[in-house]
Amino acid sequence: MLLWRLTTRVVGAVVLAAVLLVVSTALGIWWTARQDSRPQSDAIVVLGSAQYNGVPSSIFEARLEHARDLYEAGVAPVIVTVGGKADGDQFAEAEAGRDYLAQAGVPAEALLAVPEGVDTLESMRAVGSAFTERGWSRAVVVTDPWHAMRAVRMAEDAGMEAESSPTRQGPAVQTRDTQFRYILRETAAYLLYRVTGESVAGAPGIG
Repeated sequence: MLLWRLTTRVVGAVVLAAVLLVVSTALGIWWTARQDSRPQSDAIVVLGSAQYNGVPSSIFEARLEHARDLYEAGVAPVIVTVGGKADGDQFAEAEAGRDYLAQAGVPAEALLAVPEGVDTLESMRAVGSAFTERGWSRAVVVTDPWHAMRAVRMAEDAGMEAESSPTRQGPAVQTRDTQFRYILRETAAYLLYRVTGESVAGAPGIG
């Protein structure tokens, strides 16, 4: 009987700890999504999303427009677009983003495309290398609100001093149901990364 009680308490404690971890992570994602940090930085880093023959998707376009606003506000002198290409694509996400911003009036010398990465982790590692080569350290990360906490964590693990300024436009923030789904998925993705050090490729804002 004593062993059974002890086992029950241990199992209960483990379950409670797991629940608290999940809840605290979800709250952290929710809180980070509502922050808008704009410190003077070396570069604004825009995480890629889907593009169609060089034309950014609505999710990607919302990120790019927000990055342009930050650039025009003087947050950083350079916008870094990042993201590789899927099989069969002619354009990398980074290239599509750079070209979009150039057409929107951002000077060519203020744009840097890093066409690498099939998910957030690979992209941040590639950007980290680009920062190191140029002697940069501080980054403002632009992505969807629910993706911000994991993206910043990966940027920091890649050697950058990172803060986030999430976009407030686009499909990822349109409805409460959409927001709830993204928070659930990001909670799982963030915890998986913290446990395994690996990323998860998938829907926009999750990879």
